[in-house]
Amino acid sequence: MKKNIARLRRAKSTRAHIRNLGVARLSVLRTGQHIYAQLFTSDGSKVIASASTVEADVKDGLKGTKNVEAAAKVGRTIAAKALAAGVEKVAFDRSGYRFHGRIKALADAAREGGLQF
Repeated sequence: MKKNIARLRRAKSTRAHIRNLGVARLSVLRTGQHIYAQLFTSDGSKVIASASTVEADVKDGLKGTKNVEAAAKVGRTIAAKALAAGVEKVAFDRSGYRFHGRIKALADAAREGGLQF
């Protein structure tokens, strides 16, 4: 449980910094089976777009939902939805997770999809 407490502490620190930036926040949640991404307004009051490996259109054509390829597809999907909503510049909130593996794949795919962070 100490690992999760440390992760949440890091996430809290990051979110405080992002709040001062005043841009939309791309937040990521990683579980053992799935990966989720949500795009919040700058004040955090509203979800602009979301994507996850639970959604049928994202899950189609994937071998599994807990690998780097699935995370990259979620990143491309959230980038497309964000651009459709008129959001181009975001702050990446990795929720205290280390920037490697699935988190890095999602971020790289979102950048390739047109998001700037």
